[in-house]
Order: sequence, then structure tokens, then C-alpha cells
Amino acid sequence: MGRVRSDSARCAAWVVTAAGILLAALTACGSPGGGAPQPDGRAGRPGAAGGDPHRVPGIGPGLWRRVPAGSKQVVAVYGDGADSAGSTVVLYTRRGEAWRRVREWRAHNGRKGWTTHHRSGDRRSPVGVYTLTDAGGVLGDPGTELPYTRDRSFAAPRWWARSYWHDFDYVIAIDYNRVRGTPPNDPRRPEGESRGGSIWLHMDHGSGTSGCVSMPRQAMEFLLRALDPDRHPVVVMGDRAHLAA
Repeated sequence: MGRVRSDSARCAAWVVTAAGILLAALTACGSPGGGAPQPDGRAGRPGAAGGDPHRVPGIGPGLWRRVPAGSKQVVAVYGDGADSAGSTVVLYTRRGEAWRRVREWRAHNGRKGWTTHHRSGDRRSPVGVYTLTDAGGVLGDPGTELPYTRDRSFAAPRWWARSYWHDFDYVIAIDYNRVRGTPPNDPRRPEGESRGGSIWLHMDHGSGTSGCVSMPRQAMEFLLRALDPDRHPVVVMGDRAHLAA
């Protein structure tokens, strides 16, 4: 079982003293403001059979060299296009020297697409390779091996549209501009507030996000149960052109 930290003193302390920061964190992840939803499009089959089995399909040398040598789990997020909010998420695991596809889902990313220079409020998801070390949400631990923080403070504000209310029932922190080993809603930004933060995998509301990657509930539950800290999971994310570079 994961290490449940639902009453973490550290989390509770900053919730009490920094409610404004919490709201900013939630807004960064998936607030309903900031533009019209983008269409999903149709998912392709990223990485068709016949490619190099020693590399996750569709990931070129530029990003692949940033995947830690010890990583045996990759969550690949294949964005439909540089300015599209639609994407496909695929979980890969490494057996021996070969990578194999485990499961695939349709998803959403930032409503304005992708960027290699993410900034707070740009409504784009950051291209890159990031570790996955911490999880949490409104709901209880579904059986993950990741450290898991359950707390009502994850709940989306009720003045958001109803379709957004369950976005943060489950979240997995993407280690972009955050302190690893802390709850996903820890407000610290090591690279500064202007670089944004609170970039998560979380539950989908049917349209683009403010920078996170969102998936159906069953996908989040599957990932939470599948990801194993001992296998050093990472997410490799971006639009297809940037991923292949």
C-alpha cells in the first residue's frame, strides 16, 4: 500500500496560512476560465509496431536522453498538435531492454496546446521529461505505491462549473517546478512563481486544462495502482513534433 498522509501537518499548515496560494495552484491546474474548449480529434496509434524496442515509440533522441537510465515506467503524453488541447496518454513498461505498451487513453492538455518555455497563466502544458513521485486528492488512496495525500483542500472551488468539481479527486504531481517528496499541492516553486507550477495528471472534465494533463477516472485509478516508485516512473510529454525531435 502507499503511504497515506491524509492528516499531514505540513500540508495542513500551509492550507491554513496560504489559502490564496492554494487557489492559485488549483487555478493553474484546471480552472474553467481562459478560453473555449478544444475538440478532441481522433487518437492515432503512437509508435506503431516495427520501431526500436529499446526506446518508447515516438520519442526522439532529444527527449529520450533525459529519461533516467533506471526508469522502467514511462507515461507518454502524445499531444495532437502544438496548439491543440487533445492528446493520447500511453503507459509503457520496460522488461529487460525492451519497452512494451500497457494501456492507452484519450486525454486533454493545456487548452492552448504546448510550450517549451512554460509561464504562469499561459494555458499551455510544458514539453519535457519529468519524474512522478507524489500523488493525492479528495478521494482515498485507491491502492497506489506512490506517497498519497488525501485532503479536502484539493477540492475544486464550487464557483467553478460543475463539470470541473471532480478534477482533483485523484491527482499525480508532475515534477515541474515543485519540491519532490511533498504533497502535490505544496505551493513552493523552486524556479520562481513566473515559471508556473501545480502541473498534474488529474481527472478529466471534457476539455482543455490550464496546463495539466487530464484523463478519465478509470485511467487515473489504473495509473495510481500501476506506478511504482521502485521503477522510477517518469512522464514524457509534448506535441508529437516536439516529442519526435
